[in-house]
Amino acid sequence: MPIDGTIGRMELALALIAGSFIGSVLGFIGAGGAMLTVPILIYLFDFTPVHATTAALLVVFLAAAFGLIPKFKAGDVQVRIALSIWALGLVTNLGGAILAKHLSDTFIITGFAIILVLAGLSMLRAPIQNKEEKKIPLIVLVGISLVIGSMTGIFGIGGGFLAIPVLVIFFHTPQIKAAGTSLFIIAINCFTSFIGRQSLWREIDWKIPALIAIAAIIVSTIASHHASKLPVVILRKGFAILLFFIATFSLIETWFISQR
Repeated sequence: MPIDGTIGRMELALALIAGSFIGSVLGFIGAGGAMLTVPILIYLFDFTPVHATTAALLVVFLAAAFGLIPKFKAGDVQVRIALSIWALGLVTNLGGAILAKHLSDTFIITGFAIILVLAGLSMLRAPIQNKEEKKIPLIVLVGISLVIGSMTGIFGIGGGFLAIPVLVIFFHTPQIKAAGTSLFIIAINCFTSFIGRQSLWREIDWKIPALIAIAAIIVSTIASHHASKLPVVILRKGFAILLFFIATFSLIETWFISQR
């Protein structure tokens, strides 16, 4: 989409629908916002991969931040763990943000697709129930933080899909509390990486991302209030299938269609 372009009715409707979908995923699952925002901006609104990942950082940060409000009120956010993951991953986060603008479109989309597949597989694993919570060992926390930081910095992904299964499956954090903590990790990681990409801000037409963000904020806030009432396992399986589809489409479009 050209930087001086105007928004037509179809683009307006698509942006609001897309934002609502992104917000619902963030609110109900606690992850996956950037995994939807990036391909939506690339394939529906003609953003370049590096511009899409940059704009997605702001969209997901805003949606996650507003979705956090009811989570904080309910006490479902493990602030210390979230801040630890953010701080330990600062090096790879900011380093990835600087590196991203020098990477090829093919590399970004291919890497993004691989992450989607891994995220989908993590969503298919059933959480362990009725277990006592455990503290996360420091070495595991450092590793998770560096990986999440690099994914956010390079691909604009907040890393909630990795944080949630680690918290729930391996350390037996309740699903609702893991989702809240994940939202906090997503928000602060995305904001940090967005600041790290300041040199790209002027190259982006912010009209579409702004509309997507507004819709995502409203819907994620509503969805967060009702997240405990829906079957999380079914939602995660459905989202996993969607991620596999997006990854397959992205790889086919990048390696076979666009190179003809």
